[in-house]
Amino acid sequence: MRCHYCGHAERIKKTCVQCGGEYLEEIGLGTQRVETEIQEMFPKARVGRIDRDTVRRRGALSTLLKKFAQGKLDLLIGTQMIAKGHDFPNVTLVGVVSADVGLGLPDFRAAERTFQLLTQVAGRSGRGGKTGETIVQTLHPDHYSLHHACEQNYKSFYEEELTFRRRMRYPPIVALANMVVKHRSPGNALETATKFVAALRECSKRLEVLGPAPAPLERLKGEYRVQVLTKSSHRPEMRRALVAALEVCAEFQGQIVIDVDPVSVL
Repeated sequence: MRCHYCGHAERIKKTCVQCGGEYLEEIGLGTQRVETEIQEMFPKARVGRIDRDTVRRRGALSTLLKKFAQGKLDLLIGTQMIAKGHDFPNVTLVGVVSADVGLGLPDFRAAERTFQLLTQVAGRSGRGGKTGETIVQTLHPDHYSLHHACEQNYKSFYEEELTFRRRMRYPPIVALANMVVKHRSPGNALETATKFVAALRECSKRLEVLGPAPAPLERLKGEYRVQVLTKSSHRPEMRRALVAALEVCAEFQGQIVIDVDPVSVL
């Protein structure tokens, strides 16, 4: 078992680590599990799978897409890689498994991204002369992002999303800056982030500072990550405070990464 984010690896357990039981079942919800069940349901179908594991080799992605375009594959299963930018005129059915998984991410753009992704993936179906259909599987069918995506209603989604942003004081209502402190030691990362927050609050009394706290992706490429968020209705003041705090914490140059108007806060 290997984590794609932090690189941590372990051997697959043969017994339960808590009770020692030997009866373990590998229950996956990813593309590989979907591929297995599809092949059991349609044994004669030619199935291709596109995910991080299957496209590691150079040219593997383009080869699979070319085979699908040429009709040498009947079904194509994949992650978000196959959701946008592809034009396959003969595709008449698109299925989305666990369409709401993105809604659980700790990011204020979660609903926006879910709506965007569903709108894009639905557009892969019915691009030729045949009518297309999209089937969405979700545990939250009443969520406004899913509801409006199924109706392809951008305006209604925008109005509800803007209401959420106003209530929670998120962009575009306020300016937002995402700061991430990185270090190979979790203790050092937290200590540096704490000093930076103190400097930031000293430089401006009107900023809304959230954190420090472990980042949603706490360990990435061998480094621990601590996150700080800053909100402000006064963008120039926020910028001046960030620059001043960086000068106070100049000794930590290279550890602190600041993203103003972040596309993602993960």
